[in-house]
Formats: sequence, structure tokens, C-alpha cells
Amino acid sequence: MPTIEQLLQWDQELFLYLNNLGTPVWDWFWVFITHKFAAIPMYAYLLYLLYKNYNLKTLGITLVFIALLITATDQLANVFKDAFARPRPCKEDFMAQGRFLMDYCGKYGYFSAHAASSTALAIFLGNILKKWYKSAFPLLLIWAMLVSYSRIYVGKHYPGDVITGILIGSLIGFLFYKLHQISINKLNAKA
Repeated sequence: MPTIEQLLQWDQELFLYLNNLGTPVWDWFWVFITHKFAAIPMYAYLLYLLYKNYNLKTLGITLVFIALLITATDQLANVFKDAFARPRPCKEDFMAQGRFLMDYCGKYGYFSAHAASSTALAIFLGNILKKWYKSAFPLLLIWAMLVSYSRIYVGKHYPGDVITGILIGSLIGFLFYKLHQISINKLNAKA
């Protein structure tokens, strides 16, 4: 059984390997993907798809669930970051061997809120939209994995931070989807 030190060493080695796969030709793409505002056109399109398939009351409930989902993943990530106090790779001396592409590093990195939020949103919306759009779920998962990997590429998170974010985001996304379904079914039963 590996020790925690060994796991951290492997995480650092895997980070350096994946981070150094980057090339200046693709840096712009990954910096763009990792920026939270890059997905605004996609969010607008997803909002349109929800609007197209839901009445205004159901759409409103769905938007509240999305806001709560994003808040839950972000705040849980902050709790973990403060509790574990694991410095981001961009704060470490070994980063001289890696690539850091951002202006701001941040203090702690365990776990990645970007990975958690994008995965939770992909699971939540993918499950909602798949009954009308079969490709919605896999496309949203691909988007979430791109956002998640971008955190390693730009030098902000270890692979372990990202994997934990994906797992927690998956759980939160699925839980919120189930709660959403219960709420919508109750709303429809009253109508």
C-alpha cells in the first residue's frame, strides 16, 4: 500500500508529464478553455434548449438548481482547499520544470473547483437534456473533461486535484439531477 508521500510524489510526476505535453501552438486554446467566461456561448445555447423544452416555471426551478449546484461545488472546493492546505503546483519549486500559463496562481488547489463545477453541470444538464437531444450528455462530458484537463495544462492543479473534482462533481451533479426530477414531478403532479 503506497504512503501518502508516495501518492503525492506520483501526482507531482504525473503533473509534470501532462503539463509538459503542452506546446506554445496550443497554449491559447487551453488558456481559453480554462477561462470561466469561455463557455458563455455554450451556456446561452443550453439555456435556449431548456427554454425550448420547459415552461417558464420549470425553467425557473432548473435555473435555481443550477445556481445551487455551482455554489455547492465551489464552496465545497473552498472547504477542502482550506482543510487540506495543499499548495498548487504553480507555488512549488519544481514548477521550474513545468509550464505555468496564467497570471494568477492561487494559494491552495485540492480539489479543483473548475473540474467539480463543470462535471456537475455536465452530469446535471446532460441527464436533463438527453431525452430531447441524444448527443447532449456525451458532448457535455467531453466539455467537462476538456475544462478539467486544462487545469493541469495551464499549471494550476495536480491530476489528483482534478480527478477528485471530477468525482465530487459527478456525485453532486447526479444528486442535484435526482432532486430536480423529484421537484419537477411534484410540480407536474400539482398542475
